[in-house]
Amino acid sequence: MDNIASYPELVPVFQDIETIIGKDTYDMWLRPVHFVYENNTLKLSLPNQFWGQTIRERYHHIITDAFLKHLGVNITVIYEITPQTPTVTPIPKPNPVIKKNTFVSRLNSSYTFENFIESPSNRFAYKAAQAAAHKMGARENNPIVIYSSPGLGKTHLLHAIGNEIVKTNPFAKVLYMSGEEFVSEYIEALQNKEAESFRKKYRTLDCFLMDDIQFVSGKEACTQEFFNTFNVLFESRKQIVLSSDRTPQQLEWDERLSSRLLSGLPVEIKRPNLETRIAILRQKRDSINFDIGDDVLAFIAEGVQTNVRELEGSLFRLVAYCGMHGIVPTISIAQELLADILVTQRDKSINVNSIKKVVGKHFNIKMEDFNSKRKTQSVAWPRQIAMFLTTELTDLSLPEIGREFNRDHSTVVHGRDLVKEKIDTDPFFTAEINQIIAEIKSVDKV
Repeated sequence: MDNIASYPELVPVFQDIETIIGKDTYDMWLRPVHFVYENNTLKLSLPNQFWGQTIRERYHHIITDAFLKHLGVNITVIYEITPQTPTVTPIPKPNPVIKKNTFVSRLNSSYTFENFIESPSNRFAYKAAQAAAHKMGARENNPIVIYSSPGLGKTHLLHAIGNEIVKTNPFAKVLYMSGEEFVSEYIEALQNKEAESFRKKYRTLDCFLMDDIQFVSGKEACTQEFFNTFNVLFESRKQIVLSSDRTPQQLEWDERLSSRLLSGLPVEIKRPNLETRIAILRQKRDSINFDIGDDVLAFIAEGVQTNVRELEGSLFRLVAYCGMHGIVPTISIAQELLADILVTQRDKSINVNSIKKVVGKHFNIKMEDFNSKRKTQSVAWPRQIAMFLTTELTDLSLPEIGREFNRDHSTVVHGRDLVKEKIDTDPFFTAEINQIIAEIKSVDKV
């Protein structure tokens, strides 16, 4: 919290809170809050009602438990709303890339690392992309395959890699191309008897960025041409970065190309959490310099959970409507205008029992095992996965999740972190978790 230095005795209290809820969440909701603490009363000054409601519902028990643990007192928490005039600080635009060669990279200069919102859901992919840009062709980063559902930032990262390379080395031959465009260009080259010119264009690149490679899959002649191009670039230690809407294992490649892709670095971008979605909307608001409050942005972020593209589209839709009518955006206006895409409370049907049911079936353990005292690996690991999924798929606080599993919140934190660590390092386990999540969601729709 922003004035914690005034209360040195509270430093371990808030350090414990940050450990429990995670740094990103703490930075988003608690660090900006101004507070006063005296006579066992903690008064929080909050910018709007939504902010206060979020802290009260999600983190109230964690705050009071931390004070009791470290200071031995039961405190009273007062939530005081002190509205603030939103300030808009435009994000500095990166210096334009000056191209000093005649090669057409087809890069979109608006996609950079600087304006990509890094978060736990994309951090591995973001770091891998930066490594590819700064250490082109290094074996540990080549090839990189970025995979995710549509609209989560794969294209942004591909362009950011290319823009960073060209900024550092204006003479680098970098090419961005979609899989669909690659197929069309190859067919056209065959028809015009220009196959050799086609090959020369691609096989002399320093960095090849191909988006949506699933479009090449299944087309035998194109797949063979892509494989040959891939081999030439790879053996020449040129950088290759590919994106796909499915995992490398799910692509219909022949065994040779599959083994090449799997020998590289597959990285997944997952759906952004609430805090990340709010940060994305804040950045977009600031970049267009439009007066829209954080409470409205938080409302949109809460209701649009599918992908970043739809999230940004919702913001621009609201901005366009309010701009045309000369009105200031409010939650009620957003609620009416975006009613067709906002997730309502009725949609949030995932509960702990459905998570336990699917995880139990997947690992062949009984429902009662989740709340038992058994600590064998065959029970403890599925229980930790179920606790992790409950933190991801429900709005329950950590103490509430602990009660659902007959554990305290520190056990939930430990289990959550173990599962997160394995997700970050094991793409096969990540695919398994995604399958379990899909099954949970399908159960709740029945």
